Amino acid sequence: MRFLLVILRAALQHAVREDELPRNVARNVELSMGTKREIEPLTAKEGRQLLAAARDNRLWAVYEVAVRVGLRRGELLGLRWSDVDLHEGVLTVRQALQRVGGELLIVAPKTQRSARRVALPAECVTALRAQRAQQMADRKAAGNNWTGTGQGLVFTTKNGTPIEPRNLNRSFETLCVRAGVRKVRFHDLRHTCASLLHEQGADARMIMEVLGHSSIRVTMDTYTFVRLDSQRSAFDRVGDALRGDDDRPDDDDGAASAHVAV
Repeated sequence: MRFLLVILRAALQHAVREDELPRNVARNVELSMGTKREIEPLTAKEGRQLLAAARDNRLWAVYEVAVRVGLRRGELLGLRWSDVDLHEGVLTVRQALQRVGGELLIVAPKTQRSARRVALPAECVTALRAQRAQQMADRKAAGNNWTGTGQGLVFTTKNGTPIEPRNLNRSFETLCVRAGVRKVRFHDLRHTCASLLHEQGADARMIMEVLGHSSIRVTMDTYTFVRLDSQRSAFDRVGDALRGDDDRPDDDDGAASAHVAV
């Protein structure tokens, strides 16, 4: 409904500019924000568990790049070797793989800012080198059955065809169970990347550039969450400030202020 309203407003505004209508009545229509899906990214501990469990998975490099760099599913599956510089440790997002009208297609990035260059962490470089070696072995084993499309995709099936996005989702669900982490969406790995960057002190603009958001407002609106443990830590610091030195217990009492676990 909100999408249709945006289209209608734009169409009527064009008519106003062309003097075909006196005013844009759709601008007076407001919609409720609706229920916003709560974002629950993996914690750093869960991220470590997931990546450890993925080490012997064919898609290990997918998960490394998703967690550490925050690429979208389509961006990962549409990534080409020509977009990756393992020597310099740089990845460039130029396209994405999506199912459109029942057909797997290479499409342009989601927005203009989605086309971006991202520095690759050393762990991603290692995983991508392993992926390249695995793909070469797959091609040799497949022989005449290798049906690669010539697009030079980084992530392919054993026969060289593009990976079906839904199959990646199913593989991820299985990996979550094996790793013993909460069941989340594959897209939540992108949120995990943003969360970990935020927790390590990265500002909103850097997160925006890494994730390829269209504007910093999108980043701020999406990632304004604060974990409960971060809230408790902040409240503890406020409590220390309000307590003051005069309220602290004497050292002779032998007891420190207790923090009750919630």
